[in-house]
Amino acid sequence: MRDFTNQKAHLSFLAVGWLLALIAPGFVGCVKETEEKLLRPALESITAAELAEDTKVLASDEFEGRGPASEGETKTINFLRDEFRKIGLQPGNGESYFQEIPMVLITADPAARLVIKGGKKTLSFAYKEEFVAATRRAVEESALVDSEMVFAGYGIVAPEYNWNDYEGLDVKGKTVVVLVNDPGYATGDPALFTGRAMTYYGRWMYKHAEAARQGAAAVLIVHETEPAAYPWAVVQNSWTGPQFSLVSEDDNMSRCAAEGWLHVEAARQIFAAAGLSYDELKAAAARRGSQAMPMGLKASLTLKNTVKRVTSNNVIALLPGSERADEYVMYMSHWDHFGKNPALEGDQIFNGADDNATGTAALLELAEAFRKLKRPPLRSIVFLSVTGEEQGLIGSGYYAAHPVFPRTKTAAVINMDALNIYGPMKDITVVGYGLSELDGYIEAAAKEAGRTVSPDPTPEKGTYFRSDHFPFAKEGIPAIYPSSGSDSVAHGKDWALAAREKYIAEKYHKPGDEFDPNWDLSGAIDDLRLLFKVGCRLAMESTFPNWKEGTEYRVQRDADLAAARE
Repeated sequence: MRDFTNQKAHLSFLAVGWLLALIAPGFVGCVKETEEKLLRPALESITAAELAEDTKVLASDEFEGRGPASEGETKTINFLRDEFRKIGLQPGNGESYFQEIPMVLITADPAARLVIKGGKKTLSFAYKEEFVAATRRAVEESALVDSEMVFAGYGIVAPEYNWNDYEGLDVKGKTVVVLVNDPGYATGDPALFTGRAMTYYGRWMYKHAEAARQGAAAVLIVHETEPAAYPWAVVQNSWTGPQFSLVSEDDNMSRCAAEGWLHVEAARQIFAAAGLSYDELKAAAARRGSQAMPMGLKASLTLKNTVKRVTSNNVIALLPGSERADEYVMYMSHWDHFGKNPALEGDQIFNGADDNATGTAALLELAEAFRKLKRPPLRSIVFLSVTGEEQGLIGSGYYAAHPVFPRTKTAAVINMDALNIYGPMKDITVVGYGLSELDGYIEAAAKEAGRTVSPDPTPEKGTYFRSDHFPFAKEGIPAIYPSSGSDSVAHGKDWALAAREKYIAEKYHKPGDEFDPNWDLSGAIDDLRLLFKVGCRLAMESTFPNWKEGTEYRVQRDADLAAARE
């Protein structure tokens, strides 16, 4: 790991060789002043007015909520292509600005009901209000018929934590009911998993995949707002209507026939029908050695689907490096949101203004800033805007598995998702702080700006696993997710955290996430100028950052770097 603490301030972002190529001999002592002069036009080009204008366009009703494979997508990706072209960036995928991604679009009939038999009386639950389920299988009908129900605790198999909820449990062809998050969160015990900080085992994507690996026919996660980190309304809006998936060679038939959620009150009724106490089993499930169990109930559910094969697109633009053009620093955001839902009364458009029109507009601001430099940086700069983030990191996952630029040549990825709309912050948050050497780059840039770096203030929400940097991390590429700070210059920490929680409760993944001309984007500009300097520094170096010792992602990175040296 590099030591950033003893570096000269005037060397913090630009390589000496680059500076000396631009200034006359004898002026090395004025490097800092020259650096500021060189960077000033680029930094000053990043403005709140331009960020607001592009955000307003992307979040407008005209773009129809930027749903993948829709007219909204066509307008969005063409807008980005045209703007990157105006700025002077090259196509990033050969002669194209687009990377096509084959998907399947599945829309379930909302008339579906979940019927539970075997208790004192038959229970029937309404789609959307009491449960939500979908299938990733590319079939017109996916059904459960009297499927035996099994409670499987948290649905986790984690050898490194000596934890296996499926041990001794036969779930083949059965419906598995599991809890959200992980045992460490439930107990707060720092010796259990990672305590209150959610691990990937707590995420719905993992639980669904593990149930399929165990041979289950269906998996239902009990939703509770606090451990899930979002209210039931987010499940309703995110999991109903059109659902996008990548398609495997077997048309996703290896996935469960049904994957979904149970409202906690519906779960209580189901457990009571089985003669079980939900609260008691929930508490027991967080203790090591607890036993999952058959519930003595049978579930029936028929999902009638409209299936459509579609293509969506990542957008990729490139600023070639001046000397090491085959090495890359990447800025990334997701352009997509949830599109339109004609079934809603009133406002039917999910504009996704903060999430993530702001991050997408930021790519354009940063691209323009790099073009303002008198000379391109040594490494190439990639601007990647991905699709399908809201449907499970689809676009970033596809790129990570099918990279346009080799991962052995990718120095770092900087992800931007939902920028700061609350004004200047004393700090900048790094989601996943402590995992990679990129921390040092952020720390140095923050120190120069008179700011501090803070870890995620709510790690129990599992934010690290919920945005597009994560698929890159799994492939070993150092990827960092800087986010809004949590200590407002004007109002303090409590106010900043409360403002963010208010947004999550009232607007996150809802039609209410609309552009607001009263947003204070000055804090977002502070962040983008900081991230611009981080990218400059990375682009002028010859070394490749790594994950810190003991981090699971380092194994792949070490192998890649070793292969690149051979």
